[in-house]
Amino acid sequence: MKSPKNIKALEQLPINLMGFIFYEKSPRNVTRKSGIKIRKGVAKVGVFVNASIDFVMEKAKAHQLDYVQLHGQENLFYCQQLRQAGLHLIKAFSVDENFSFANTKGYEFYCNYFLFDTKGKNPGGNGFAFDWKLLKAYKGKTPFFLSGGIGEKDADAIKELNFKNLKGLDLNSKFEIKPALKDIQKIKNFIDAIHS
Repeated sequence: MKSPKNIKALEQLPINLMGFIFYEKSPRNVTRKSGIKIRKGVAKVGVFVNASIDFVMEKAKAHQLDYVQLHGQENLFYCQQLRQAGLHLIKAFSVDENFSFANTKGYEFYCNYFLFDTKGKNPGGNGFAFDWKLLKAYKGKTPFFLSGGIGEKDADAIKELNFKNLKGLDLNSKFEIKPALKDIQKIKNFIDAIHS
């Protein structure tokens, strides 16, 4: 999210988290220095890709982020440093048929949530889904979010998923008018469909 007007509209919906990308190669990159404001009850998530610890700490403080989502090749020591600094972490993993969920094991000590996204040419926002049946191989205890090309037509399939640790959905490119500008009505329709 970037546009204050779009943020204001989105926060009226029954959502739990709102994402802000701090990655200069992304068209969704947030450039403002400080002052992202959203209503109480919606957590602010800052998304970072292989950023320096100092950069993450600076943005987390400036924007009062509730969670830091790590979407690169951040290692365990990196996560440990952020956790010891008091940050709450979401670690993203890019999933395809060659991904081993054993790779998540060490991160359980430091991360509040995992995010399973589609492996593609970009760190995220590739716009297509991976085979969700692969999630049956995840035996970890850390709750996770499902990401990767989720669109309006996926509501029925998502309702059929039976993964006890699936705690939420990451909606992005399929609900955009253009990068960082969300179609509020589409999101509302999808939320209604999920809850129907």
